[in-house]
Amino acid sequence: MKKLILAVAVSAAFAANVAQAQEAAAPAPDNQFAFNAAFSSDYRFRGISQTHGDPAISGGVDYTHNPTGLYAGVWASSIKWIDDAGGDSDIEYDLYGGIRGEIVKDVSYDVGVLRYFYPGSGLGTNPDTTEIYGSIGYGPVSLKYSHAVTNAFGFDDSENSNYIEANATFEIVDGYMLGLHAGHQKIKGDQAVDASYTDWKVGVTKDFPLVTVTLAVVGTDAERDAYSYVKDNGSTHFNGKTGAVLTLSKSF
Repeated sequence: MKKLILAVAVSAAFAANVAQAQEAAAPAPDNQFAFNAAFSSDYRFRGISQTHGDPAISGGVDYTHNPTGLYAGVWASSIKWIDDAGGDSDIEYDLYGGIRGEIVKDVSYDVGVLRYFYPGSGLGTNPDTTEIYGSIGYGPVSLKYSHAVTNAFGFDDSENSNYIEANATFEIVDGYMLGLHAGHQKIKGDQAVDASYTDWKVGVTKDFPLVTVTLAVVGTDAERDAYSYVKDNGSTHFNGKTGAVLTLSKSF
């Protein structure tokens, strides 16, 4: 009886391994959709809080044509910074598309265009921004350049502003992933205050059965006068200060 039980257990384990191997080897469908949703304690874009340091909810959908690497998507998030600037919009939504793939083994590329929309903003200078971007990656490390072909995020005469960033992701232990980021935002134009700055982020991400959890520390060297808002009580809040951000996300 013991031999029979052992034989059944071995056979079951072998069958499970074969099934997993077949699933892993199964080709991805030609047309693939992916959905995502997230809750963040603070929505930071390139190191700058878009929500006064308050929580944000976001979500999106992506389409990929796997044979060619072509993709497109839409993403939206709650925001507060338009109100700071005297406008009237509490949502950002982004439309993007491009092509990505592998040049040679472990060397990847991604080229595309992204449009940031702030509907009904009511600002004097339209904050809607279009960027073209390109990135190249080697294993867990990537370098990306984004170039604004319109005015950038409501800054006057800021066409040709750009952002360059380096990112890296490594597993540190048992599925805990360490994420490192550094970037520099260059705002063109004759601004009253220098709006260019450098940002950085260090975070740890872990996938759990129901949710992915990321805890990160984010900071910038931005000028306070360029990225602060006045509270109702007359005090100011700096949106580029160093702080911790907790994000709960789900992809499906």
